[in-house]
Amino acid sequence: MCSEPGCNEAGEFRAPAGESRATFDGPGEYRWLCLDHVRAFNSGYNFFQGMSPDEIHDAQRPYAGWERETRAFNGTGGADRPPRWADFADPLDAISARFKDRMKDRAERKDGKPLSGKDRESLKVLDLEIDADRTMLRKRYSELVRKFHPDRNGGDRSHEGRLQRVIEAYQHLKTAPAFA
Repeated sequence: MCSEPGCNEAGEFRAPAGESRATFDGPGEYRWLCLDHVRAFNSGYNFFQGMSPDEIHDAQRPYAGWERETRAFNGTGGADRPPRWADFADPLDAISARFKDRMKDRAERKDGKPLSGKDRESLKVLDLEIDADRTMLRKRYSELVRKFHPDRNGGDRSHEGRLQRVIEAYQHLKTAPAFA
C-alpha cells in the first residue's frame, strides 16, 4: 500500500523516506508510493536548490565535468597498435604478460579464417599453434594416438582420458571452418 497517510492505492514506486533531499549519503531508507504521490514527490525535487546562479550555470554547461585531463588517443582509436604499457607502473610485468596472452588467443589464422573458442581449446589439447594446417593437424593427431593408445603402450590404460580428449579435439577441428 502507498505509505502516504489516507491513501489506499498500491505502493508500486520507491522513494527516499526522508524529506530532506539536500545531501545524498547512499540509498538509505525508502518508502513505497502510488503513482500520484510519487509524481508529487518528484515534482518537489530540485537539484539546484541552494546553488547560486553561477553554480547553476557551471553545472548546466555541456562540457561540465570534462575539465580533467585525460590520456591522449590517436586518430584510429588505437586499433593499429596495442596500448603503451609504459604508461603503467608494473614492476612484475603482470599486465603486459596477460595482454600478450590475450592477444595471442584472439588472433586469427594467417589465411584470415577466425578461430572459435572451441577451436582454440582443441588446438591446445593437440599442442598445436594457431597457424597449423590440415596436414599438421593429422600428423599431430596420429602421434598422440600412438602415444596414448593402450595397444601401443603396453596395455597402460592410465592415459585413456587424455586419448579421449585428443580424439574429441581432432573430430572437432577436422570439421571446423578454419580447417576446411
